[in-house]
Amino acid sequence: MISHARLLFLLSFFCALPLPAAEKKPFKLIVQLDWVAEPEHGGFYQAQARGFFAAEGLDVTLIPGGPGAFVMPSVATGKAHIGQADSTNTLLQQAEGLPVVQFAAVFQDDPSGILVHADSAVRRFEDLQGRTIIARPEWAFLKFLQKKYHLQFDIVPQNFSVAAFLGNKEALQQGYFIAEPFHITKAGGKPPRFLSTWDAGFRAYAVLVTGRRFAREHPEELRAFTRAYIRGWRDYLEGDPAAAHAAMKQANANNTDEFMMFSRQMIIDEKLVTGRDRDGDAQNIGRLNPARFTTQIAQMEELGLLPKGKMTEAKAMTTEFLPR
Repeated sequence: MISHARLLFLLSFFCALPLPAAEKKPFKLIVQLDWVAEPEHGGFYQAQARGFFAAEGLDVTLIPGGPGAFVMPSVATGKAHIGQADSTNTLLQQAEGLPVVQFAAVFQDDPSGILVHADSAVRRFEDLQGRTIIARPEWAFLKFLQKKYHLQFDIVPQNFSVAAFLGNKEALQQGYFIAEPFHITKAGGKPPRFLSTWDAGFRAYAVLVTGRRFAREHPEELRAFTRAYIRGWRDYLEGDPAAAHAAMKQANANNTDEFMMFSRQMIIDEKLVTGRDRDGDAQNIGRLNPARFTTQIAQMEELGLLPKGKMTEAKAMTTEFLPR
């Protein structure tokens, strides 16, 4: 029989032992994408499907977008913690006071450009003189072309369909380098040519943005997200994309294996994620270059889209959350 004194000693001993630490719950993050789930989001879906986000202690929800995604308001109001956008429109909204910051790249060059029929006489940007372009009227690249090449052309608002393009062999249309060419050829057209923004010297990024308050309050979570996100892109481009493609099929029933493999290959061939410059490689995934922002801000000021001195690269972006 244990004596009373012995019992008290044992109780005091076990009570003094440290309790096992409670398992830390994953941090919930909501990411608002700019478009429906497609290979342009391959890095996100690969990181999620392969457990890279979970390995960083994150519980990430990917919200597909579309024409009415309203990425910026969602991020600015905290409805989403991270959003995908393009650096041009983000700069415009930052200048208007939206409290967001650009913190990582999706594409080193925004894949938006002008689709041209294979047999069209339009070969160079100068050939756009007097033409009609189906595009978003607010697309800053159009103003850039008009000023740089002294062009005049008409703009017809687009409706995110290639029907008008296919029905007119002289049509010119804003399109996404990694998507519309596939749909045009599948509909019976010849593979179109592409007048790209980067060839004209308009080097906009596709970016990730977050709210300034969220960035201040959750820097470690943003760093963890960015590590997993970059790992996801590298794995998607260099490894087996099956995990991401299966997840994107679930999120978007219109995806086919043929389209996703086509789009992924276009991303790889044009080095959109790793960078088209001489230093472009896997180490560039997610990176932002402040000098590129300085150039883009100056271009937009010259076009009258940004008030002079309103934006600087320091106000627009940060590399704080990228891996060192």
